[in-house]
Amino acid sequence: MRYLFALLLSGAMGLLAEPPSTIAIRNARIFPVSGPAIAKGTVLMRNGLIEAVGESVQIPAGAWIIEGESLTVYPGLIDALGTWGLPQQQNQQGQQGQAAAPAGLPPIPGLATPTVAPPSGPQDRPQTTSWQKAADLVSPGDRRIASARNMGYSTAAVFPNRGIFAGQGSMMQMAGEKVDSMVVAPNIGQYVAMRPAGFGRSFPDSLMGVIAYVKQIYLDAGHYSLAKKMYAENPRGMTRPAYDRALEGVLESPRLLLPANRAFEIDRYAKLGRELKQPTVLYGGVEAYKAAEMLKDTPILISIKWPERARDGDPEEEEDFRTLERREKAPSGPAALAKAGVRFAFYADGIERRSDWLRAVKRALEAGLTAEQALRALTLSPAEIFGVADRVGSVEKGKIANLVITKGDLFQDGAIQHVFIDGMKYDPAPEPPQGPPGGSPGGRRPGEGAEIEEVRK
Repeated sequence: MRYLFALLLSGAMGLLAEPPSTIAIRNARIFPVSGPAIAKGTVLMRNGLIEAVGESVQIPAGAWIIEGESLTVYPGLIDALGTWGLPQQQNQQGQQGQAAAPAGLPPIPGLATPTVAPPSGPQDRPQTTSWQKAADLVSPGDRRIASARNMGYSTAAVFPNRGIFAGQGSMMQMAGEKVDSMVVAPNIGQYVAMRPAGFGRSFPDSLMGVIAYVKQIYLDAGHYSLAKKMYAENPRGMTRPAYDRALEGVLESPRLLLPANRAFEIDRYAKLGRELKQPTVLYGGVEAYKAAEMLKDTPILISIKWPERARDGDPEEEEDFRTLERREKAPSGPAALAKAGVRFAFYADGIERRSDWLRAVKRALEAGLTAEQALRALTLSPAEIFGVADRVGSVEKGKIANLVITKGDLFQDGAIQHVFIDGMKYDPAPEPPQGPPGGSPGGRRPGEGAEIEEVRK
């Protein structure tokens, strides 16, 4: 009997430890983003969803109430392009996407090591892993996910970034014990980088070769899709098409991501997307300040890791005018895009500290972007660009309960009090010590490659 009583008591305590299913933040200032600000209102969350938002929301009995007189409620922030949760050292991919053998492992006696000839043409599918999804690679225990959350990010567009056709991005929640509870959308686009192998190494060994390869992939995908359709409609007497997982990965991707930092790259790759007849999103945007008119209906993701002099560089080294101009004017790009009516969103590009993030956003504000435009670029705009605005990006009834609660203004040193993800409350940890300058958690910044090297010249 004593054991049964202890067991029941233990079960009751476990039930009490469960988070409340209904939470209300009342009398707070609310920025829904999708509509006008609410000076004093309530957000009601139930079972991980937003049930009601407004000035006169009825709070049910038993709800857990957060008094919000001194608080401001924003949608959970969305990082428009990142590697949060991905292995920091992904294996380089070889011919047909075959992974290279892990370094440092001793050879197995009696087993010959297979050799793979270097790619000699597009038929070898060099640097292509278009079929892999970020959702299948994310590790929920990655400490960088907590860093994202501490900056106010509830969600991120996470993309593999190794190779030319690196793989499919996934919209992921920045919290969860298992990956299956973190996925908002498993496939939001195909990440492409313009990285030649290097002159004389293998195909493609030049930027022109990479562009030709990207075009060839989409030509092959078109023929492959047509052959599959014809075979499915009338297979008798027809040789079945060979399965090609590289083309399958390309075909199932709803949009194409292309790198573009210099103004001529923004023009070139926006035109390339139209030539390929693919929904295209550009990323990088260093020189967006002088290329906004080139984008028309092509959205762009802007890195807020603005160009700056290397901290460990030679202070006596003279820099050319173009480098100085980019460093000064890059933060004005978002304001130019907003003025031209171009859809854009921000990505952190490896920034992990709240203070660094805030400093970067403030530079865009000082260069002419309004706080409302900045907030949209961090919430609803990335959700719209990736087709998930019906789930995240604003404080609206029926959407996922992702919120950022601050004491003060988000962009004016406002302290983040809570981050809600799927209706679960997370309190930010103290900011970690400043790490070494430069670099990024993924080993390579999204978009870093041959085209970035052109920017640095």
